[in-house]
Amino acid sequence: MTNHQSITEHFKISAPVPFVDVNAHTDTRLFVDPRAIRIEKNPSPYNADANQCTRTFFDTVTNYIKSSSSADNYRALELLQHFREPKQTRLGLAKSGINGHGGSEEVGQWIWETLSTNANALLRIGTLKWIEDIPLFIDGVGNDITSDLTTRIIFKPLAEFTSAMVAKYPEFRAAPHKMIKSDHQIWNPQSCTWDEGTFELPSVNGVPLLLVPKNWVRPNLLMTATRYYETQMLTYVQRKDASVDTKGKLLLTSKDRIIESGKYPRGRKTITDVTTDAVINHGADPLADFRYFVDSRYEPRG
Repeated sequence: MTNHQSITEHFKISAPVPFVDVNAHTDTRLFVDPRAIRIEKNPSPYNADANQCTRTFFDTVTNYIKSSSSADNYRALELLQHFREPKQTRLGLAKSGINGHGGSEEVGQWIWETLSTNANALLRIGTLKWIEDIPLFIDGVGNDITSDLTTRIIFKPLAEFTSAMVAKYPEFRAAPHKMIKSDHQIWNPQSCTWDEGTFELPSVNGVPLLLVPKNWVRPNLLMTATRYYETQMLTYVQRKDASVDTKGKLLLTSKDRIIESGKYPRGRKTITDVTTDAVINHGADPLADFRYFVDSRYEPRG
């Protein structure tokens, strides 16, 4: 059946291809991962542009949040409320993305409120500094929403990658297939504003198609709240609460027993409180340790 065709099957392109070959007609449970893009081992111009987009977006938003000006604080909120759910990549969970969570305005409000209150100390001391840190600290923001946010921020590099793939594979233009010109919201890393751009994209049944490099997507984000909690956050708690026996041996409580104790319940509040206490009061940085842990175990999908 045609609705089960992959992109290469639909356009009759011989695999393998450098883009993720998802279902051309429906969403596939894969997510654009900003950490995977940042640590790409074989960076391309598209990779560099995507990282510039996420870096300048996050820096702009957080600088506005840290400002003493209420007008700047409002500008941060405005920038965070431009995340219409991207349909062009055929990635994610259609019922669980931004539209499934009440729309971009509500999601932007969640992020703005957390960065302005609970996680503000981490923001100000520079511990929380990347777009991929967001799902660790903000309730309701996981694989799907992080992927949607990232896709919107890096839409232009993705469109330029798609253009290069169309040039490489003429099957995208071959009859009966048609290219579509359409306007899309893009992040401008030079002016640090949202702009509009016109792009010519391949189409499937009249719907534009945005291609994504293979290594930019994951079945689960590299950096999730659950993974952070179970690895570096609890490792920090083990060391902080450790005791020493009569022979000078360090005694660590198992992570299972720490969880069972109920002192550090799962959740973003615990993650935020423990990380803030570690950095401010104990000179530790479990979030930096977590990034190192994630990066050292990263294996590209391509």
